[in-house]
Amino acid sequence: MDLYTAATPNGFKISTALEEMGLDYQVHHLDLMANEQKQPEFLAINPNGRIPAIIDRNNDDYAIFESGAILIYLAEKTGKFYPKDPKKRSQVIQWLMFQMGGVGPMMGQANVFYRYFPEKIPAAIERYQNEGRRLFEVMNSQLANNQYLAGDEYTIADMATWPWVRIHEWSGVDIQGLNHLQRWLDELAQRPACQKGIVTPPPSELSDEERAKQIQKMVTK
Repeated sequence: MDLYTAATPNGFKISTALEEMGLDYQVHHLDLMANEQKQPEFLAINPNGRIPAIIDRNNDDYAIFESGAILIYLAEKTGKFYPKDPKKRSQVIQWLMFQMGGVGPMMGQANVFYRYFPEKIPAAIERYQNEGRRLFEVMNSQLANNQYLAGDEYTIADMATWPWVRIHEWSGVDIQGLNHLQRWLDELAQRPACQKGIVTPPPSELSDEERAKQIQKMVTK
């Protein structure tokens, strides 16, 4: 597998999955600040110009983009972390879509308005942080009766969601009182594949303030 990625939650989803599934892969670290993801070579892989994307060299150099689609492809390819039972599989897909349509976009917008946008707009910051908290409360309720998001089995739904929830402080979203969510966060943090996934590629060595300023320039272009 060739993995085209950067040190972001969406990128970490796929490096974590590749580690969990024991697949060999080569990392191609794209410099988002230099707009490498918008260059023709990468647009041929992902027309949307976003990371992550993969190329399966063992399947006619087949390219896949969109992190949720990549996770499903890898799970189907390996038969891992994706139940065969139709109802259980449906549960996994539901929680994967919950992350793709909710947790990721809301946390991403919280990051933009709380950390990066040059003008502080309190109503926008509050709106996205509150929605992030609401989504975490939904997860907390689910995890009160289930070890993992889709039930008692660890799946690609957990791999997709954990890299976003773990940065809740950066997004300014409080998880105080969400004990089941905290238990889930702590448990996944102990998994070797999760530990490797969130440093592949290595995070920026810039300080939080320097990183925010750098991303601000990209956001406001």
